[in-house]
Amino acid sequence: MNDLPYLIPAAPAVFEEEIKKSLFITHLAHTPCVEAAKGFVEQIKAKHSDARHNCWGFVAGRPEDSMLWGFSDDGEPSGTAGKPILAQLSGSGVGELTAVVTRYSGGIKLGTGGLVKAYGGGVQQALKRLQTIEKKITTHLRLQLDYAFMPIAQSLLVQFGAREVDASYSDMVELIVEVERRQVDGLTQSIINKSGAKAVVFPLTGT
Repeated sequence: MNDLPYLIPAAPAVFEEEIKKSLFITHLAHTPCVEAAKGFVEQIKAKHSDARHNCWGFVAGRPEDSMLWGFSDDGEPSGTAGKPILAQLSGSGVGELTAVVTRYSGGIKLGTGGLVKAYGGGVQQALKRLQTIEKKITTHLRLQLDYAFMPIAQSLLVQFGAREVDASYSDMVELIVEVERRQVDGLTQSIINKSGAKAVVFPLTGT
């Protein structure tokens, strides 16, 4: 499992251009899963239901996870739309991203090479406008510790970039913290070492 952060879209992006009287409109959006990607495709298809083609591609997870890729030529000649769209997306280094390129045909044929260039180029231009943010891969831990150890524990949480989500106080202090997965081992070892193994760290499953 890859714990490294990756880029995702911060906001949608749109790019329009006219090529030989055909209007191409490229929509990019953040889609965190395959269902969201397909939902966005349907949303754009509904918006541009009068267009001849709504071709699309998506990278619905980590940028390099090809198991979560998809594309469609939506009636254009095979290989001229969906694959060039996906090629731009998969080469962008951005994950959780869907592109839908709407074409309003102007009656002039572009040929297969022209279509590949138009669909791929539209996505390329839209990607230049796309703002991204870093998605960190996090998990949750449960810490049990003495009251006296709290100041040290809190400084360690800051050091490892962990965030306190919940806390309960009885005989011991119990904290639920969110931390990047790649920092879990370092944080756990530091807490155990600094507390003389008195503090206990449990991973919370399913997070």
